[in-house]
Amino acid sequence: MGESVEKQIMSNIRVIPDFPQEGVSFKDITLLLKDPELFKKCIDALKDVCEQIDFDVIVAPEARGFIIGSALAYAMGKGFAPVRKKGKLPWDTLQGEYELEYGTDTLEIHKDAVEPGQRVLVVDDLLATGGTIAATIDMVDKLGGEIAGVVFLIELTYIPGRANLSKMGYEVYSVVKLES
Repeated sequence: MGESVEKQIMSNIRVIPDFPQEGVSFKDITLLLKDPELFKKCIDALKDVCEQIDFDVIVAPEARGFIIGSALAYAMGKGFAPVRKKGKLPWDTLQGEYELEYGTDTLEIHKDAVEPGQRVLVVDDLLATGGTIAATIDMVDKLGGEIAGVVFLIELTYIPGRANLSKMGYEVYSVVKLES
């Protein structure tokens, strides 16, 4: 029996200290993405987590959320709606502001990305503080969507992202939990 998918994922996360600023330890998933078999295993593991969640569309923030979210949407036969940084979407948008460990930013979603009553699965590659996802959820709520759950490939358990999202009343799922 081979190494578990979780261990394979963990051993292929490159940690870059002091990026994008001093004190931040960036978790780089490009090693996971360049290995076709491991990337497939990542998406299959996410699909397994999501099989029991009833949802209509996946919404994911840029940039790495696009990669994970769109591949998962394809694998599950669901639609995909992107959330982008301010000024990157070409049509009428709704905005949401959020804080990162290292600053603040603004996200946008097309006003027709989610229909009222549509069940939405919010997906991203990594859960840290949950700020990006909270802003994404807020925009989905304003569009009338119902959050079916929030799903991550990687969760940093030493940062209170899960607690922050759980306090908001959302189910949080992750494939890999990193403790440092």
